[in-house]
This record gives sequence, structure tokens and C-alpha cells, in this order.
Amino acid sequence: MSSAVVIGASGGIGKALEEALIEEGAFDKVYGFARSESGDRHLDLQDEASIAAAALRVGSPTLVIIATGLLHDGDKGPEKAMRELDPVWMARNFAINAIGPALVAKHFLPAMPKAGRIVFAVLSARVGSIGDNKLGGWYGYRASKAALNQLVKTISIEDKRRNTSGIVVGLHPGTVDTGLSQPFQGNVTPGNLFKPDRAAVQLLDVIDGLRAPDSGKLFAWDGVE
Repeated sequence: MSSAVVIGASGGIGKALEEALIEEGAFDKVYGFARSESGDRHLDLQDEASIAAAALRVGSPTLVIIATGLLHDGDKGPEKAMRELDPVWMARNFAINAIGPALVAKHFLPAMPKAGRIVFAVLSARVGSIGDNKLGGWYGYRASKAALNQLVKTISIEDKRRNTSGIVVGLHPGTVDTGLSQPFQGNVTPGNLFKPDRAAVQLLDVIDGLRAPDSGKLFAWDGVE
């Protein structure tokens, strides 16, 4: 029985991804997990035991998507200058945006098939690119996403020894009309703010087009590396 997993299924993009996968019907079973869910759907990126327990419940999926991320919370948000740096807030950015996904890989990837095409995808962000950083600011978010991109690359190298057809990638969904982006949508050019259902379909289209040599890379919503 084929199965797919969406982690962060209570968020705007994650919920849309879970719904799109169910609607497409390509998998016999679609599992959705989130911190805010209870019972068998509960998974907290800051609680490794919950990650391990969720991995045991899903068997051997061929697709895992991590659709989580932290950009702002309450009065905390992206830093505009060094004077705003707060070690506690930065650590939380890393916990959610980098360490959590790495722990998901630790527990879920070994359970995925050792042969044949599998995809382990995690939502990253273009602002995590060092070469593309022209504006500065957003220290914690940029750094945690850069760390995530490095983790994706490193995990892909190790997992290639387990499954030569496996694909481990980061995905940049663009700016999506969710609570995460809401405070920053004013600077988005017309036509570049996506509804969650459209973003989900675009991301799944990118995933469908991936091949083994793409493992370790970061792709935008339009398929561009």
C-alpha cells in the first residue's frame, strides 16, 4: 500500500498539500501530522519522541513533505538590524526551521523504501540562499533556512548510500497567503501572492518532475533550481 506524509498539516500550505494529495488519489493513504493535532496526528518538531512515534505509525511512505516554518510569533519577528538580535528567538528559529526537519529525516527516512523512487521534501525559502542575499536583515530566519539547506544537502548524500533513487530536496513555495507571510504581503508584486491550494499544486508538480540527480538541491515553486 503506497502512502504519503505531510508534516505541518494544520498550516495553510500543509493543509492544502494534504487535501491535494488526497484529491489526486495517487496514494492509498495520506498521513497528516501537526503540533496542534492530538492523538495519532500529533507531531511536535521540538519533541523528538513524538517524531519517532509518528514515524512508527506510517510504515514505509514513498513521499514525505515537511510544510512547517517559523517567521514570527507574537511580538517577535524578523530582525531588521543586529541590535535586535535575541539569542532565545534565534534558537527557536533554528529549532523549528532546521533542527526539527533534521530530526524528521532521522526517523522517517530510514523507514522509506530502500529501492525505487522516494521523495523527502522540506519547505525552505529563497532568503536562505547566501548568494541571493542582497538586502540583509532577517538574521534568524535567513540563517536557520541556510542551515536547513545545508542539512538537506548533507542528508541527501548519506541517504543516497541507502537508496540510489532517493530524492531529498528543499522547496521554495514563493509567497503564499498564509498567517506566516501575512505581515509582509505589502511588498509582494501583483500575481506573486499565491493561495494555499495553488501553492500546493505547484509544489506537487515540482515534486513530480524531480529525478535522482536533483537530490540535495533547492527548487522554487516554478521548478527553477
